[in-house]
Amino acid sequence: MRDALYMPALVATRFNPDLKVKYTALRDAGKPAKVAIVAGMRKLIEMANALVKADRKWASKTA
Repeated sequence: MRDALYMPALVATRFNPDLKVKYTALRDAGKPAKVAIVAGMRKLIEMANALVKADRKWASKTA
């Protein structure tokens, strides 16, 4: 399961504004890149579980 989330987390840390902020904050705090990406993986799982629990679809934030 962990391997299946690595690439989506890597892409999300670059293009999803919320995950990018979290990734950058961890990197600025001195965490290794892999640790920051794994944190992004966990965040993706938490978001997916919340969407399933609420029975709703992903809605991107509008500016």
